[in-house]
Amino acid sequence: MIAVIDYGMGNLHSVTKAVERLGYEPMVTAAPNRIMEAEAAILPGVGAFGDAMDQLRATGLRETILRYAESGRPLLGICLGMQLLFSSSEEHGAHEGLGLLPGRVVRLSGGVKVPHMGWNRLLKQRDDAIFADWREEHAYYAYFVHSYHVLADRAEDVLAVTDYGRPVTAVVGRGRVYGMQFHPEKSGSDGMKLLANFLRLSRAEAPVRPSAAE
Repeated sequence: MIAVIDYGMGNLHSVTKAVERLGYEPMVTAAPNRIMEAEAAILPGVGAFGDAMDQLRATGLRETILRYAESGRPLLGICLGMQLLFSSSEEHGAHEGLGLLPGRVVRLSGGVKVPHMGWNRLLKQRDDAIFADWREEHAYYAYFVHSYHVLADRAEDVLAVTDYGRPVTAVVGRGRVYGMQFHPEKSGSDGMKLLANFLRLSRAEAPVRPSAAE
C-alpha cells in the first residue's frame, strides 16, 4: 500500500490517480498507524509553507513523517511537499520545516516571472535509482508551478535542476527521502516514469499489468 498523506493541503486526487495508473494501491490517509504500515509514502502539497507546517503540527503528522523517514522506507515530497522536507522557509516570514534535508526555501528572483508556471527541461546532476532507465539522448520535461525554490546546503542532495534564469532545484534525494519540485503526475510520460521509479523502491507488490509509464 502507498500512503498519500492527507493534511488538508495536497492535490490528493491527481496523485492518487497517478499511483493507481501505475498499478499500485494508494490510500489517502491522515491516520499515523496507516502511514506507518505503508510500503511508501507521498507528501503532496499546495499553498503556503507556514500554513502547511501548522497543519502537520496540529494533526500530529509532523512526528509521523519524521518516524516514517527514520524507518528507511521511501518518502516522496511533491511541490510544496518537497519544500517541507527542508530546514526552513522564508515564505511570508520565517518558518521551520521538517528538517529531513538541510537547506532553505527562498523566493524566485533574478528578473524571472513569478510564479514559475509551465514546462521546463530536467537536467540530471548525478545518478540515482530515481532515474532508472534514464536515456541521455532523451530530453525530459516536467510541469512546474511555484514561486519559491530550494537552496540545498549539500550539493549531493540535488539530483536534478531546471534552468529558470538560474539553476533551480528540481529533484532532491538522500537515502530513501526524495522530493520533486514539479508535479510528476501532471508531467506526462516523463513525470510518470520518475514516479514509477520511486514506487519501485518500495516493497509494494509490483504492477501486474503494464504501467502508464511504459
